[in-house]
Amino acid sequence: MTKILVIHGPNLNMLGTREPEVYGSDTLESINQTLIEMAAEKEINLETFQSNVEGDIVSCIQNAGTSDTHFVIINPAAYTHTSIAIRDAFLATRIPFIEVHLSNIFTREEFRMHSYLSDLAIGIISGFGKYSYLLAFEAAVIHCKQSSQ
Repeated sequence: MTKILVIHGPNLNMLGTREPEVYGSDTLESINQTLIEMAAEKEINLETFQSNVEGDIVSCIQNAGTSDTHFVIINPAAYTHTSIAIRDAFLATRIPFIEVHLSNIFTREEFRMHSYLSDLAIGIISGFGKYSYLLAFEAAVIHCKQSSQ
Protein backbone atom coordinates (compact mmCIF):
# COMPACT_ATOMS: atom_id res chain seq x y z
CA MET A 1 0.00 0.00 0.00
CA THR A 2 1.26 3.46 -0.88
CA LYS A 3 2.27 5.54 2.13
CA ILE A 4 2.29 9.34 2.07
CA LEU A 5 3.58 11.46 4.94
CA VAL A 6 2.36 15.04 5.45
CA ILE A 7 4.70 17.24 7.49
CA HIS A 8 3.53 20.56 8.89
CA GLY A 9 6.17 23.01 10.11
CA PRO A 10 6.26 25.65 12.83
CA ASN A 11 3.19 27.63 13.85
CA LEU A 12 0.86 25.59 11.64
CA ASN A 13 -0.69 24.21 14.83
CA MET A 14 -2.08 27.76 15.19
CA LEU A 15 -4.05 27.66 11.93
CA GLY A 16 -7.56 29.00 12.21
CA THR A 17 -6.57 31.69 14.68
CA ARG A 18 -3.17 32.83 13.39
CA GLU A 19 -3.47 35.61 10.81
CA PRO A 20 -6.61 34.25 9.14
CA GLU A 21 -6.38 37.02 6.53
CA VAL A 22 -3.13 35.38 5.33
CA TYR A 23 -3.58 31.68 6.19
CA GLY A 24 -7.37 31.26 6.17
CA SER A 25 -9.73 30.06 8.85
CA ASP A 26 -9.24 26.30 8.41
CA THR A 27 -7.58 24.54 11.34
CA LEU A 28 -4.74 22.08 10.98
CA GLU A 29 -7.04 19.39 12.38
CA SER A 30 -9.64 20.04 9.65
CA ILE A 31 -6.99 19.98 6.91
CA ASN A 32 -5.57 16.72 8.25
CA GLN A 33 -9.05 15.19 8.51
CA THR A 34 -9.84 16.06 4.88
CA LEU A 35 -6.54 14.54 3.76
CA ILE A 36 -7.20 11.38 5.78
CA GLU A 37 -10.64 11.02 4.18
CA MET A 38 -9.19 11.53 0.68
CA ALA A 39 -6.50 8.94 1.41
CA ALA A 40 -9.04 6.39 2.68
CA GLU A 41 -11.05 6.75 -0.55
CA LYS A 42 -7.92 5.99 -2.58
CA GLU A 43 -6.66 3.27 -0.22
CA ILE A 44 -3.55 5.29 0.61
CA ASN A 45 -1.85 5.07 4.00
CA LEU A 46 -1.52 8.69 5.11
CA GLU A 47 0.30 9.92 8.20
CA THR A 48 0.55 13.48 9.47
CA PHE A 49 3.15 15.14 11.64
CA GLN A 50 3.50 18.69 12.97
CA SER A 51 6.35 20.22 14.90
CA ASN A 52 7.63 23.64 15.80
CA VAL A 53 11.10 22.12 16.22
CA GLU A 54 13.45 21.89 13.23
CA GLY A 55 15.29 18.84 14.58
CA ASP A 56 12.03 16.93 15.02
CA ILE A 57 11.16 17.59 11.37
CA VAL A 58 14.63 16.42 10.29
CA SER A 59 14.22 13.24 12.35
CA CYS A 60 10.77 12.65 10.87
CA ILE A 61 12.20 12.87 7.33
CA GLN A 62 15.10 10.59 8.26
CA ASN A 63 12.71 8.05 9.80
CA ALA A 64 10.54 8.19 6.68
CA GLY A 65 13.64 7.35 4.66
CA THR A 66 14.09 4.09 6.53
CA SER A 67 10.41 3.14 6.54
CA ASP A 68 8.04 2.35 3.73
CA THR A 69 7.17 6.00 3.03
CA HIS A 70 6.77 6.60 -0.70
CA PHE A 71 6.19 10.34 -0.75
CA VAL A 72 6.22 13.42 1.49
CA ILE A 73 4.07 16.53 1.34
CA ILE A 74 5.73 19.23 3.42
CA ASN A 75 4.78 22.71 4.47
CA PRO A 76 8.07 23.74 6.04
CA ALA A 77 6.55 27.13 6.97
CA ALA A 78 9.27 29.52 8.20
CA TYR A 79 11.90 26.77 7.84
CA THR A 80 11.42 27.09 4.07
CA HIS A 81 13.64 30.14 4.18
CA THR A 82 16.19 29.04 6.78
CA SER A 83 16.67 25.28 7.03
CA ILE A 84 19.63 23.70 5.37
CA ALA A 85 19.14 20.80 7.81
CA ILE A 86 15.72 19.93 6.33
CA ARG A 87 17.20 20.25 2.84
CA ASP A 88 20.02 17.88 3.79
CA ALA A 89 17.53 15.36 5.23
CA PHE A 90 15.73 15.22 1.88
CA LEU A 91 19.04 14.88 0.03
CA ALA A 92 20.08 12.04 2.35
CA THR A 93 16.81 10.11 2.11
CA ARG A 94 15.96 10.86 -1.54
CA ILE A 95 12.24 10.70 -0.76
CA PRO A 96 10.26 12.57 -3.40
CA PHE A 97 8.28 15.49 -2.00
CA ILE A 98 6.06 18.43 -2.81
CA GLU A 99 6.58 21.74 -1.05
CA VAL A 100 3.28 23.31 0.03
CA HIS A 101 2.36 26.78 1.26
CA LEU A 102 -1.05 28.11 2.21
CA SER A 103 -0.19 31.64 1.10
CA ASN A 104 1.56 32.69 -2.08
CA ILE A 105 5.07 33.18 -0.73
CA PHE A 106 6.09 35.02 -3.90
CA THR A 107 3.71 37.90 -3.17
CA ARG A 108 4.86 38.42 0.40
CA GLU A 109 8.00 39.80 2.03
CA GLU A 110 11.18 39.42 0.01
CA PHE A 111 12.77 37.04 2.52
CA ARG A 112 9.86 34.60 2.01
CA MET A 113 10.58 34.33 -1.71
CA HIS A 114 13.63 32.11 -1.22
CA SER A 115 13.27 28.42 -0.45
CA TYR A 116 16.04 26.01 0.48
CA LEU A 117 13.82 23.14 -0.71
CA SER A 118 12.19 24.18 -3.98
CA ASP A 119 14.97 23.02 -6.28
CA LEU A 120 14.78 19.52 -4.75
CA ALA A 121 10.98 19.24 -4.80
CA ILE A 122 8.93 17.42 -7.42
CA GLY A 123 6.82 20.59 -7.38
CA ILE A 124 5.58 23.51 -5.33
CA ILE A 125 1.96 24.40 -4.63
CA SER A 126 1.47 27.81 -3.08
CA GLY A 127 -1.32 30.27 -2.48
CA PHE A 128 -4.47 28.14 -2.45
CA GLY A 129 -5.04 27.93 1.30
CA LYS A 130 -6.07 24.45 2.42
CA TYR A 131 -6.44 23.47 -1.23
CA SER A 132 -2.66 23.66 -1.59
CA TYR A 133 -2.54 20.50 0.54
CA LEU A 134 -5.38 18.82 -1.34
CA LEU A 135 -3.81 19.56 -4.72
CA ALA A 136 -0.47 18.28 -3.44
CA PHE A 137 -2.11 15.07 -2.27
CA GLU A 138 -3.64 14.45 -5.71
CA ALA A 139 -0.28 15.15 -7.37
CA ALA A 140 1.50 12.83 -4.93
CA VAL A 141 -0.92 9.99 -5.73
CA ILE A 142 -0.34 10.47 -9.46
CA HIS A 143 3.43 10.54 -8.93
CA CYS A 144 3.35 7.35 -6.85
CA LYS A 145 1.23 5.54 -9.45
CA GLN A 146 3.53 6.60 -12.28
CA SER A 147 6.63 5.61 -10.30
CA SER A 148 5.27 2.13 -9.61
CA GLN A 149 4.60 1.35 -13.29
